Amino acid sequence: MSDRIILRTGEALVAGGPPFTAAEPEVVIGELDGPVGTALATLTGDQTKGHSKVFAILNTDIQVRPVTLCVSKVTVNNSRYTNILMGTVQAAIANGVLDAVRAGDLPKEKANDLGIICSVWLNPGVIDDDNLDHKALFEIHRKAMAQAIHKAMASEPSIDWLLENQDKITHKYYQMGLDGKI
Repeated sequence: MSDRIILRTGEALVAGGPPFTAAEPEVVIGELDGPVGTALATLTGDQTKGHSKVFAILNTDIQVRPVTLCVSKVTVNNSRYTNILMGTVQAAIANGVLDAVRAGDLPKEKANDLGIICSVWLNPGVIDDDNLDHKALFEIHRKAMAQAIHKAMASEPSIDWLLENQDKITHKYYQMGLDGKI
């Protein structure tokens, strides 16, 4: 079996905090000399208005390893939203990556060889919340990122679990549609 990490995927949802703090990152993880590296380089150079891609950083001038590219799932067209996404959330994602290395989900010895693409969702309601809890927002996004990485690297949920539970799970928004709430 190869020690290469070609392409792993994962997602996590962490909610239950103060308003507008839920996080739902989706990650793709792989070697920089494979398809993930190609995608990461292409996305970095293919900036699109409203969907800027930025590296996860602890602070200005301190990029995290493995290199992690944050891509917004929502069109960004508000400076407050941009500052929260490219501040609190960007730093939370960077910390979640390092938490995953510390936990052993990402091999430390591959920190310079792996790349992560993270699709980031930040509730647009942050724009109007003058009492936004930045500490809670940070902690929730950090936890969600670490969980998404763990699930990607552990191939969770497993196909056996999915097959066993398929008929027991109804998508939240599908159910809301069935109930006439959308």
